[in-house]
Amino acid sequence: MTATEVSIADLSHDGRGVARLGGKALFVTGALPGEHVRVRITRRHRHYDEAAVVEQLTTSPDRVVPRCAHYDICAGCSLQHLAPAAQIAAKQRVLAENLERIGRLQPQHWLPALSAEPWGYRRKGRLSVRWVEKKGRVVVGFRETNPQFVADLRRCEVLDPALGPQLGALGELLGTLDAARSIPQIEFAAGDAALVLVLRHLQPLSIADRARLAGLARERGWAIWLQPGGIDSVQPLEAADAVELSYALPASDVSLAFRPLDFIQVNAAINRAMVARALELLDPQPHQRVLDLFAGLGNFTLPIARRVATVAGIEGEAGLVQRAIGNAARNGIDNARFISADLFADQRNATWAREPWDAILLDPPRAGAQQLLEYLPQASTRRVVYVSCHPGSLARDAATLAQSGFALCAAGVMDMFPHTAHVESIALFERA
Repeated sequence: MTATEVSIADLSHDGRGVARLGGKALFVTGALPGEHVRVRITRRHRHYDEAAVVEQLTTSPDRVVPRCAHYDICAGCSLQHLAPAAQIAAKQRVLAENLERIGRLQPQHWLPALSAEPWGYRRKGRLSVRWVEKKGRVVVGFRETNPQFVADLRRCEVLDPALGPQLGALGELLGTLDAARSIPQIEFAAGDAALVLVLRHLQPLSIADRARLAGLARERGWAIWLQPGGIDSVQPLEAADAVELSYALPASDVSLAFRPLDFIQVNAAINRAMVARALELLDPQPHQRVLDLFAGLGNFTLPIARRVATVAGIEGEAGLVQRAIGNAARNGIDNARFISADLFADQRNATWAREPWDAILLDPPRAGAQQLLEYLPQASTRRVVYVSCHPGSLARDAATLAQSGFALCAAGVMDMFPHTAHVESIALFERA
């Protein structure tokens, strides 16, 4: 197919360059705004086309050399070729565009972006494992840009330093196991003092396999846990692997324990900064009552509890609720209560939903909180802090809050996932 020259005008939500060709949008993998490139069309659609760069004719000043040797094939990161500061600016534009286009809103004040060290930041995630017959060995990594394949990673620059440089060694060890062909994935979780690898295995492990894994754990300083079935089947390989995972929020004098498969924020430094900003925006006072929705382990709830009369954390996953209760006791906090409730079901008649709350913090998943906002916040609530992992759902919910009499006072992005197009943000709403 003949190559075509185009000029890149923008960056898409998934990090591809955007041009116009033949009256249609053209999404160009690896291209950056301001660049002129020669491209080859790879896929055609009714309203847009996709392309790959054949030749770089001009180069953006924001272009950098990707650090990762696997960047061209691994789909774990999509923006390593863009300078970190430019990545953050692009995410801020995505947030602003969503708020304006979907919510018909602009914040009264833009918050400075939260950023931290962009390498070695990822403390939680899932790696695919696959025995590849043609290679005669196990490969470990994230999916390739073609998701049918697993990227053969020898190291990963964004994973916790205790694991990232060791992926090649991990794959080699897994390839020696009798069960090499029956391990589809490994989940990893790093606390402040320990790293746990959870091996999902589809057949029982032999005594020899267990010994090899135990040896690897001792050599690398990891703890190995096994998952032969569902989440409830997860258990340490040996007694020595039964380590406690925890992380601290020093500014609030809080320490939170968690299990390897529990949800936690993947970026420890950004999480600390995010909690601090949430508290700053929420401005909790000693006499106030605060509601924390999608509370998880108590990541926001317990720091809030240090500053208010009472706080309630509502969470849909019963296991996380139990961990949050334990974390309150761990920290000597007795003014926080945790309730298990499906926040995507109608909870308007629940006792907690009918209580008066001075302020609300919510940190919903990608779907947002549209159902909740049908009955919350109530008239007593003057302030809402919304932590978002999807700018589209935030913008939609911001419009709902505006209809309920809340002004969008401030908003900004948080670079929770450097080198990806993922946009995490935070917004403050106050009753007008």
